[in-house]
Amino acid sequence: MSIHPAARNSAYEYGIEVTIGDNVWLGGNTVVVPGVHIGSNVVIGAGSVVTKDIPDWSVAVGNPCRVVKKITEEDKQYYFKDRKFDDEAWEVIKDL
Repeated sequence: MSIHPAARNSAYEYGIEVTIGDNVWLGGNTVVVPGVHIGSNVVIGAGSVVTKDIPDWSVAVGNPCRVVKKITEEDKQYYFKDRKFDDEAWEVIKDL
């Protein structure tokens, strides 16, 4: 939808909120449409068009964007198993 410059100048233009949670990775050229909520700890693949809400701990891709995988406890253990964190950082991430 395009808004004519006269409408923009008269304050008729408005935006619809997009909510993006913590620790979210959006791949290059990702489009997020107005009104969408993306949960925390989410990965959105490159070139995706996010038209619906994406829940926490998900991997989503495509046009339209769909959840293809939920990130499980096993995934977290596998990807962080050999990582050494200092005590302060560990306190932050251990409950994820």
